[in-house]
Amino acid sequence: MVIRLAESLELPLRERNELLLAAGYAPAYPESPLDGPVLAPVRTAIDHILTGHLPYPALVVDRKGNLVAANEAFEVITEGAAPGLVGPGTNVYRLALHPDGMAPRILNFAEWARHILERIGHLEELHAELTEYLPELEPSSDHLGFAVPLRLRTSRGQLHLMTTVTTFATAVDVTLAEMKLEAFLPADQATAEALRLTAFPA
Repeated sequence: MVIRLAESLELPLRERNELLLAAGYAPAYPESPLDGPVLAPVRTAIDHILTGHLPYPALVVDRKGNLVAANEAFEVITEGAAPGLVGPGTNVYRLALHPDGMAPRILNFAEWARHILERIGHLEELHAELTEYLPELEPSSDHLGFAVPLRLRTSRGQLHLMTTVTTFATAVDVTLAEMKLEAFLPADQATAEALRLTAFPA
């Protein structure tokens, strides 16, 4: 009954386990380490997806926004950022809004900051920290008509990117269910050409 209730409410797997524990039952959904043998096929699949998305940037994060993996093109997003904000285990939301991260290169910072903060409303401590980095900004109506773009100044010129987020829809493992793959796509032809001309190792 508890599991059916949780399913009806469409609760995340972690919250379903917490509900089961509160009701006096053992958790029903495993939480496997990503580097363990159970999730080895997942790691292989992630590598294929990230490589297949080249020459466009793509990354995988956990439920807190910590970087799990990224492809080589993600360097266009992180270039110029302080070393402590970049690499496996670092937080990509902090990277996006920190003054030593991407923030100085984001041309539509007000819109992008609002987008990030709306996504992490459930991460209260991180939300509070990142809010402190933001000046008083008045967002404009800078959008593609259907999405908020990322307008980023880079060594390849000004890039206009939009993002998609993918999850493992059939996951019954907490770790897998909480992972998100974010893929950046060109929002105009100039961005597509700038990224296409960048060589990445095979």
